[in-house]
Amino acid sequence: MSRGQPSAGTHGAVPATGTGRQRVVTLVLAAVGFAVNFWAWALLSPLAPRFKDVLQLGAFQQALLVAVPVVVGSVGRIPVGALTDRFGGRVMFPLVSLTTIVPVLYLGLSGHSSFTGLLVGGFFLGIGGTAFAIGVPVVNAWFPPQRRGLAIGLFGVGMGGTAISALTTVKLVTAHGIATPFIVTAIALASYAALTALLLRDAPGRIVPTEALVQRLADTARLRITWQAAALYAVLFGGYVAFSVYLPAYLKAAYGLAPADAANRMAGFVLLAVVMRPVGGWLSDRLGPTRVLASALAVVVVGAATAAFTPNLAPLGTIAFLAMAAALGTGSGATFALVALLAPQNKVGSVTGIVGAAGGLGGFVPPLIMGALYEQYDSYAFGLAALAFVALAALALTVTAVAKSVGLSTDRGTTVNGSTAHV
Repeated sequence: MSRGQPSAGTHGAVPATGTGRQRVVTLVLAAVGFAVNFWAWALLSPLAPRFKDVLQLGAFQQALLVAVPVVVGSVGRIPVGALTDRFGGRVMFPLVSLTTIVPVLYLGLSGHSSFTGLLVGGFFLGIGGTAFAIGVPVVNAWFPPQRRGLAIGLFGVGMGGTAISALTTVKLVTAHGIATPFIVTAIALASYAALTALLLRDAPGRIVPTEALVQRLADTARLRITWQAAALYAVLFGGYVAFSVYLPAYLKAAYGLAPADAANRMAGFVLLAVVMRPVGGWLSDRLGPTRVLASALAVVVVGAATAAFTPNLAPLGTIAFLAMAAALGTGSGATFALVALLAPQNKVGSVTGIVGAAGGLGGFVPPLIMGALYEQYDSYAFGLAALAFVALAALALTVTAVAKSVGLSTDRGTTVNGSTAHV
């Protein structure tokens, strides 16, 4: 293939034969699959305090129990995304869902009785967290370029599956016993797998890569968009995950809020971020992802810098955190609008896998840093100042390298060229 010639992986190759109904069915099934698998992925977190008391776990053991599924689910997106490029969502969604049933039932029926069992079950429970890397390429292939930002943003609402777990798991255990939420989730996974096998279709004319998995991942790692989007998503989605985990502890320590009040404020933060994710995709379709990303990161910079001074919650502190929630959700949606714009069509899953892994790991590290800084200085100011600095660096990346990549794509007269155009 000559340099500058559109490859078979261009977005222009997306077929126009899919009907509106097929697109809607695909989007709904993908979002539901994302939510159900994330529901399973998050089962251990709400029960960690209970396991800590029953099994007499230390603080590190409790943290490890919650962290193992997160890390496995994040890193596992890399091979799962590449496999989705090869086999399609009709195979991968049921496969991941059915596989996740095994650790779910193991944990519910026997694995919860020992710390080792919880770790083993939690490791394989991480498979559920890889579902994100399946949905993005599936949805991307069905929608035309000018509508992909909104479509992928709507798919991203499925990350609210973690909220299902948070709201139902402890209540089900209290009412009906420890096995109940696991059995209910297993039934939901099995039902979804059956429904998907019957109704989900991969886009007609889907470009199927022929290279070996290792070669495709190596090629993906050479794309500029892979690492640009990974860096942005680590800050934006990583920031969302970090706040959703650590915000109650922060509000209790910095403002003396009661645990219930802090948890309610965290829920509001999460809800706003989830709602704003499709808005970020929609705005990217109309204004371009670079502008949306730059605006979102600028808000994060100002919000984090303001919060670092621990202003009164009413109104300045609340405004700062809600502004950051909206910006982090908007920017997360815009990041995958950028992926849809610049990634070669036959590598969207591979790119999504790496970017999704960066976002998951980006949410794992900040709480550890915040905790360490608080222990050292008895203040969260340094941690929030660090967030402002990192967001500022991401903003600089957006208005320079990312804007240049988008400009090169536009100058060539096509949404994206072959992978050599971004090496």
